[in-house]
Amino acid sequence: MGKLFTRNRLIGLAFAVIVAVIDQAIKGYVIGTLNLRSVRNIELLSFFDLSYVENRGVSLGMLQATNMEMRWLLVAFTALIALVVLVWMMREKLLGDILALGMILGGAIGNIQDRYTLGYVIDYADFHIGTFRPFLVFNVADAAITIGVVIILARSLFMREKDADTDTGAEGVPAEN
Repeated sequence: MGKLFTRNRLIGLAFAVIVAVIDQAIKGYVIGTLNLRSVRNIELLSFFDLSYVENRGVSLGMLQATNMEMRWLLVAFTALIALVVLVWMMREKLLGDILALGMILGGAIGNIQDRYTLGYVIDYADFHIGTFRPFLVFNVADAAITIGVVIILARSLFMREKDADTDTGAEGVPAEN
């Protein structure tokens, strides 16, 4: 058990919990205190609104849950993905990778919580430039998932380049093992 729960992995798990708690707290605030479900839209800045959206699909609104069976299939599907991310995170050693996976896991947990309790995911963050919307309406969980994926991709690209550099000698000749 000591090897499985290293300091970095415990930090990653705590980070996932923090992301999920922040996501749920903000959703509670915009739905409860701000009453966004009834108001539907609150303009905060010229480029950012709070807009109430019930997202019944997954990424980019795909796989819409139009009935109870589909709802529970999406809960199971996203829970399976979260489990894969958890296993991946528990196998990683580098804190940077673990934190990125913690962001993805925490975001997944936040959205799974919504889908489980409500049947849909609450989205509210609406960035726009006039009528142009470069993003769909999203939430903290979606942002954490996206940022975590970008970090994983960037780290894998840069770490591969670094590993390739260390495998060659000064003249570019592969190092002897």
